[in-house]
Amino acid sequence: MLKTTLFSALSSLTLTGAALADVPRVATDIAPVHGLVARVMMGVGSPDLVVQLGASPHGYSLRPSEAMALNRADFVFWMGEALTPWMEESIDTLAANGHVIELLETEGVISLPFREGARFEAHDDHSDEGEHHEEHDGHEEAGHGDHEEHADHDDHGEHSDHDEHAEDEGHEEHSSHEGHDGHDHDGVDPHAWLSPANGALWLDLISEELAEFDPENADKYRANAEAGKAEIAAVVATVDTSLEPLRNGAFVVFHDAYQYFENSFGIAASGAISLGDASAPSPARIAEVQHTVEELGVTCVFSEPQFNPGLVATVLEGTEAKTAVIDPMGTELQLGPQFYTELLADLGQRMADCH
Repeated sequence: MLKTTLFSALSSLTLTGAALADVPRVATDIAPVHGLVARVMMGVGSPDLVVQLGASPHGYSLRPSEAMALNRADFVFWMGEALTPWMEESIDTLAANGHVIELLETEGVISLPFREGARFEAHDDHSDEGEHHEEHDGHEEAGHGDHEEHADHDDHGEHSDHDEHAEDEGHEEHSSHEGHDGHDHDGVDPHAWLSPANGALWLDLISEELAEFDPENADKYRANAEAGKAEIAAVVATVDTSLEPLRNGAFVVFHDAYQYFENSFGIAASGAISLGDASAPSPARIAEVQHTVEELGVTCVFSEPQFNPGLVATVLEGTEAKTAVIDPMGTELQLGPQFYTELLADLGQRMADCH
């Protein structure tokens, strides 16, 4: 009887292991991407996160467990080297046998260039972006747009021509930008996950990639993606309503990470204390932002948890503007299938509350 019980238990473990082995092993770079993949894989498996919450995407040092996650991955979904330039070499070395999908390079993605200067002018000059960008009257439609599958997953080494790298935390090695706020800040703004339309597009992409690899769970992946798009659409509607007061006011952000979110909801920052790569602002730039706050009657200056609050205090000095903390990376949120929609909702609510 004991032998039978042990045999049954071992058989069960073997079968469970075999079932788990068939589930794609997926690595993701940052938490927002992890959240999208987790939504698609809900009920099937869980992705691994390479850059842990609260850590800088730039110059990140892989821990052994994170290197192992890349090494064993069947898929790597990442924003691209414009956000995490160090990761391309790690992927080439550790994930050479995996399918690598650079989300910023996918067909149909909304892609924006960096904005220039401390004070943003009206941004109606992106209409020539073609399929990469469209202007929206209030918010982007989430969950719409066809996805073409990409059979070649191994071309991740072809995009080394992005010379400017943006990130959301820890930019100490970009100090060479200081005092050069008017320089030609080329390249794609990589904060594209803050476009709900991109998030919906990527849900479809992720589900189709995983479905092709794992046909047994294909229906589940696709159903999860559809449910995820519906959740994004619901959050977009809620955030769109809550941000209505902000459309009649002026606000300033700490660094230029939010134009995808702004375009999605018909709001527009009047300027940024720091560049899109969050390098240290020059005294002249700070003075220009101070002047903008005073001249435009800015109602709120948004700071971020990773950066020096003293700069925000300097900009606010002598004004009646309020301040609030916003975070494009969702550092305080819990990882999981609801992370992405919670990130959009949290950002929208914090911005609305500061008006």
